[in-house]
Amino acid sequence: MDYDDFDRNKANRLRNLLQASWEVLDDVVAKAAPTLKKGPRGGGRDRDEVMRHVLGAENAYARTIGLKMKEPAMGSRSAIDEVRAAIAERIVPGGGRPEKGWPVPYFVRREAWHVLDHAWEIQDKS
Repeated sequence: MDYDDFDRNKANRLRNLLQASWEVLDDVVAKAAPTLKKGPRGGGRDRDEVMRHVLGAENAYARTIGLKMKEPAMGSRSAIDEVRAAIAERIVPGGGRPEKGWPVPYFVRREAWHVLDHAWEIQDKS
């Protein structure tokens, strides 16, 4: 299914799913305190450390669909938006089997899951 070609409607749905997950994360981060509750053994990351991790992974994942971009600096909204716009531009009708890397539908699911997982982590520890 991930390797099947897809039409404009599916490309739009995938792009919208990814955009919605980014919006959830951005909203959660904006409302969260910089210091998060620690785990039962005292471990865990604070809000900005989680966000740095998400942005770094986003950049690494983007390479799997052929994008090589500089990782955006924390707090640089324009740089984050630039990376996300470049990712969204890769979600176009077609799909199929890439020469290397991840098929776009898999990329979108993996990225959205990762973004939302950490948004929920921040919510839970706020």
